[in-house]
Amino acid sequence: MQVPLELAFHHVDPTEWAETDIRERVAKLEKVYDRIISARVRVERPAHNAPPVVHIELGIPGRADIVVAQADHLQRKYQSPDLKTAIAESFRIAERRLAELKEKQQGRARFVQHDGQNQLLGQVAEMHADADHGFLLTAEGGLLYFHRNSLLTGDFDKLRRGDEVHYIEDIGDTGPTASKVRLKGVANAEAPA
Repeated sequence: MQVPLELAFHHVDPTEWAETDIRERVAKLEKVYDRIISARVRVERPAHNAPPVVHIELGIPGRADIVVAQADHLQRKYQSPDLKTAIAESFRIAERRLAELKEKQQGRARFVQHDGQNQLLGQVAEMHADADHGFLLTAEGGLLYFHRNSLLTGDFDKLRRGDEVHYIEDIGDTGPTASKVRLKGVANAEAPA
């Protein structure tokens, strides 16, 4: 990195093991993507009884910083997250985002050229239009989260339980999700503007 690591602790006692762990994880990020210019890590506890939160900002040349700030995510994924879990989860997300950026820059972005071969057929299981998301039922019987912005064809507000859709299974911050969702039988020209 061109700029030394900036590490700060707010309302969390800085411990030697936490600082060492963070420094080792930043070094690992540099191995994943060797063009990182700067790294800022802030460990804080927003409220007295709240779990710790680890914010990461990575400076990358020629693009906006990669920012990982997962306050809600930890509480949804873990019952009582501690500092070790918060550090591990934040850096896992940062590492994945850097790997995706590297793949894109090398022209190997997933599913770009072969979406048709990777599409799966499922059906709408639940809709939460007020929260801009829903869940698809897979052929295996599992549920996959999808966001309003994942719908490429059709009208999100008119989707109903049982509607058949094509989708690509992807990995999101909290696990498998459905992306590039297309209502079966709707041409691309009818995609919402």
